[in-house]
Amino acid sequence: MTSAFRRLIAASMLAGFGAWSAAAQTAPTGAAPAAVAPAYTPTNAAGQIEVVLKDHVFTPSQIRVPAGKRTQLLIKNQDPTADEFDSSALKVEKVVGGNSEGVVRLRELDPGTYPFMGEFNPTTAQGVVIAE
Repeated sequence: MTSAFRRLIAASMLAGFGAWSAAAQTAPTGAAPAAVAPAYTPTNAAGQIEVVLKDHVFTPSQIRVPAGKRTQLLIKNQDPTADEFDSSALKVEKVVGGNSEGVVRLRELDPGTYPFMGEFNPTTAQGVVIAE
């Protein structure tokens, strides 16, 4: 490869990369940003939010729900021991046996953050419901 050919390739590459760099691209002016709907936690076919308790940890640990709408959580305890879904903020207590499932019914919530925990493993089994 000749040195002139290498310079030509290098110049072409620099010109091409410059056109695609973030600095070369600009956002349209005067356009209002699109409204973004809150990303609520997905539900199953029954309309319940599935929450798995495994190794004494809730997944997901952050649950987003629409404010003002009743919601059901399907707690799937995959641990061999029982635990209690407990939240004074949500005014809910529900014992779910080991390798079992239980449904927690949430009332219509005002916008806000509502912590919950596993009563029998409060240092690891923690989470929050966010009503938006």
